[in-house]
Amino acid sequence: MKVRFWGVRGSIPSPGPETQKYGGNTACIEMRVGSDDRLIIIDAGSGIRSLGNYIMVNDLPKGPIKADIFLSHTHWDHIMGYPFFTPIYIPGTTLRVYGPVSFEEDPLEEVVGGQMKYRYFPINLGELASEIEYIRLKEAPSIDLGNGLLLSTKLLNHPITALGYRFTHNSKVVCTCYDTEPFRNLFITDPANPDYDEAMAIEGEEVAVEQNLTVENFFAGADLLIHDAQYLAAEFGARINWGHTSIEYAIAAANRAGVKKLALFHHDPDRSDATLDKLSSLYCEPGKFGDTEVFFAREGMEILL
Repeated sequence: MKVRFWGVRGSIPSPGPETQKYGGNTACIEMRVGSDDRLIIIDAGSGIRSLGNYIMVNDLPKGPIKADIFLSHTHWDHIMGYPFFTPIYIPGTTLRVYGPVSFEEDPLEEVVGGQMKYRYFPINLGELASEIEYIRLKEAPSIDLGNGLLLSTKLLNHPITALGYRFTHNSKVVCTCYDTEPFRNLFITDPANPDYDEAMAIEGEEVAVEQNLTVENFFAGADLLIHDAQYLAAEFGARINWGHTSIEYAIAAANRAGVKKLALFHHDPDRSDATLDKLSSLYCEPGKFGDTEVFFAREGMEILL
């Protein structure tokens, strides 16, 4: 399995001289699996445009393009590059687009393709030359994707339905866990508050601990975990319920779960290269925070498992 990052930024693209090293494109990950280099794409943020151009040069000469696209969720920063993914305009291209949706009445095709309407974009979804199948996913313990590739999905804590993905091939595991926020006790915990209910406070804490443990069990033992790390712990308090994780929490959770490599991902759009370099010196020193190898994902980085 080979993983390459094409977009590592969160929330909105952030191009410019201060983000050239780590990249300013939003989420897109390429994964090649097996001896036939089966193409798996995780998320269609703005980074998928460059990936599409790469595929046109390197894959199309070998034959019609086939790919599976897995969307973690349908917030705009994770689907905004889809209309600019050149292979969707090429006859013979076959795509399967997987992902969750939050609204029962809206199929995945409408949620993702809805941005390709004339009011937003010059080409309508129905005018595409490729063959595209849209497949809605829910939480599932095991999905056989064929040719020895297995998938597990896990619901994450985000303002809309978001899924983590665990891909397994020949005993190697690549896992994604973004956009997500640690579960917390939603009940009043201050005994001085007139609305405090001890039983509810205790139960709320137990549920939060249980749900966080379930997420850690989901990525336990992964060879590579790509985890949300948009904030620092000191920044997190003002951003509760935004659906993201602190760097410190992500590292601690990966260590507890025995993860081998941790890619810190979904960088805040205001995080400059200089700041990420500084954070790297603080958090990525081998052995400083446990046995897990920790690094900040950057565009163009390749990982071979």
